Amino acid sequence: MLPRKRQGEGEAVIEGGSESVIKKLRVCDSTDGKNTQEKKSSGTNLGVGNSNSNSSGDCREPTITEMAFDDGKPRDIDEDLHSRQLAVYGRETMRRLFASNVLVSGMQGLGVEIAKNLILAGVKSVTLHDEGKVELWDMSSNFIFSENDLGKNRALASVQKLQELNNAVTVSTLTTKLTKEQLSDFQAVVFTDINLETGIEFNEYCHNHQPPIAFIKTEVRGLFGSAFCDFGPEFTVFDVDGEEPHTGIIASISNDNPALVGCVDDERLEFQDGDLVVFTEVRGMTELNDGKPRKIKNARPYSFYLEEDTTNFGTYDRGGIVTQVKQPKVLNFKPLKEALTDPGDFLLSDFSKFDRPPLLHLAFQALDKFVTELGRFPVAGSEEDAEKLISITSNLNESLGDGKLTDINPKLIRHFAFGAKAVLNPMAAMFGGIVGQEVVKACSGKFHPLFQFFYFDSVESLPTEPVDPSDFKPLNSRYDAQISVFGSKLQKKLEEAKVFLIGSGALGCEFIKNLALMGVSCGKQGKLTVTDDDVIEKSNLSRQFLFRDWNIGQPKSTVAATAASSINPLLHIEALQNRVGAETENVFDDTFWENLNVVVNALDNVSARLYVDQRCLYFQKPLLESGTLGAKCNTQMVIPHLTENYGASRDPPEKQAPMCTVHSFPHNIDHCLTWARSEFEGLLEKTPAEVNAYLSSPGDYTSAMRNAGDAQARDNLERVIECLDRERCESFQDCITWARLKYISFFFFPMLLVLCSSTSLVLCSYILFYSLAGLKIIFRTE
Repeated sequence: MLPRKRQGEGEAVIEGGSESVIKKLRVCDSTDGKNTQEKKSSGTNLGVGNSNSNSSGDCREPTITEMAFDDGKPRDIDEDLHSRQLAVYGRETMRRLFASNVLVSGMQGLGVEIAKNLILAGVKSVTLHDEGKVELWDMSSNFIFSENDLGKNRALASVQKLQELNNAVTVSTLTTKLTKEQLSDFQAVVFTDINLETGIEFNEYCHNHQPPIAFIKTEVRGLFGSAFCDFGPEFTVFDVDGEEPHTGIIASISNDNPALVGCVDDERLEFQDGDLVVFTEVRGMTELNDGKPRKIKNARPYSFYLEEDTTNFGTYDRGGIVTQVKQPKVLNFKPLKEALTDPGDFLLSDFSKFDRPPLLHLAFQALDKFVTELGRFPVAGSEEDAEKLISITSNLNESLGDGKLTDINPKLIRHFAFGAKAVLNPMAAMFGGIVGQEVVKACSGKFHPLFQFFYFDSVESLPTEPVDPSDFKPLNSRYDAQISVFGSKLQKKLEEAKVFLIGSGALGCEFIKNLALMGVSCGKQGKLTVTDDDVIEKSNLSRQFLFRDWNIGQPKSTVAATAASSINPLLHIEALQNRVGAETENVFDDTFWENLNVVVNALDNVSARLYVDQRCLYFQKPLLESGTLGAKCNTQMVIPHLTENYGASRDPPEKQAPMCTVHSFPHNIDHCLTWARSEFEGLLEKTPAEVNAYLSSPGDYTSAMRNAGDAQARDNLERVIECLDRERCESFQDCITWARLKYISFFFFPMLLVLCSSTSLVLCSYILFYSLAGLKIIFRTE
């Protein structure tokens, strides 16, 4: 059963041939002078764009702008659904994303994670390609498959459940051998299970295509992963970091060459040498208000030099704002064939392993050669296969000549060989997130993309004690891929684990899915307890993939637990709707905490994190802490007697403006928000609280204020008198009058005073008339 349609018309297209691909549209010139659209080649019309069989004229390839906006009628953005994405990406980026067609080839664990993320993000279409069939081996990494899918084509088995994630995205399938010509139907293509020879062929086609097609080759092999990106010979990044342009308030500008610009000293400038800036609202030296970007140098915390001669400009008087201009950046990607021999700088994920990426660059090439020669992956626990892979790696290294590595680390290559066939869910989830974000970058031009190779390993996750080779043998279970890496003994420990997951939102859904696929808490003694006091909202559906339209209003933990049980029916899970804190220690008592093996946080506030951290510290339990903010994230592993706890270090306090600045000279948005919040709390929170305290017990309240005898007590009494006497509201009309008077006192009189002191406006007289209708002000200007 599919959910109700969201905004837009999406459908799952299940076909075996190439006709099921969503075709990229050409722009054709018709005889009547209007642009019409038609498919590049014959195929099933899936309702994407409008076709016109009667159009004639020469067709041409669309420009990037035409591709981004299709027929000029981009899909409307459902702001209730994509509110979080809009805040991070912006409307223009979302429109480009909504017009993008993406191919994901290889629907094992990694491929389905990438497809899931792209469908949730809301691209125009996702085409799933796979020629293979579902095996029991796939069950430990793919949350879509069930035992009923064994023997089915992977793409066909995935399409319906992936379509449920977002019906505004068209999800289709390809189940036959892919040709490079079919790649022209997409703006981005992702390959998760192809050899280097095919990858080089496809990449060359994408690199030379006009316009270039973004090409990503990625794979996960046990505890090792790789990703390669090529977005074309000249790819433009419109916004490198996604941050708002830095600004400063001008205090002075000299008439010099170069000119020295000073800014107010309550906030440090974030400019860097070489930045371009524009000036606005400058009084006196108005020549700078022309909107022309100007380069700065010698940037300091509160000043910088302008590379311009202002000697003949007007004398600076007052005012002015300087704003950073974000410049596009052009990246020249190399094709895969060239990048293999000249990879350039690798992106480091762990600075303690700075020598690891070049070695893994060789190891993945050696594995490709191993599979090509033998037609299979190395067998887990086979020393013979491990030695052969080490030998191939050594030969590749020797062929590098002067650029060869001094040590190929045979022990690491041995670990690589043992787990080469397995696609582990945690690795697939991690690379699925990374690659999904790279596709978003390729389609939108926002954020700096991966340039060009990225390698990652987590060999620290392996058991510290030696594992007998027989422990890696498959048991004909859904966890065989995981057993081939960690062994059956560790798998048994995972199944018997007692885990407490706090929160089932965006992170919580991912954690529940990962734990279920790994077999955590799936044994007779195992148990996963998940708690969340929140309910599902529409905005959750764009990132919390365990929820559907029909779940809106239901408890998150209950729905997530039900979804997890469908992923792995063996999971022992209990869903609660309790907040974790001092008030629920009768629920989460000492016995509960003592029986846990590990605690996982998926919280959205610091106070709850600190409470859980203190409980874990007291009961000596490991804590896995993480959080996200837009496109940023953090993780922290808290291990008793090994690492510091979460509360041991705090983020620096957020910078707060002095109250004198907030009330007397609020000159940026933060000051205005702080002032507004202060006034709101005073008028609508503190004052009613004081009045209620007085009315509940007048004698005690009066005695307490008299005994306090300080300025704060006097202020509280003034608030009570104003509310009950001078500004007492007995009807709704009184409330409207009170609100209007407050508005005038905040925003009218202060403006008049500013105008009187800064312009020729002279306030000669004014008369105040109070009435139920409000307040009138009559003044004459001269």
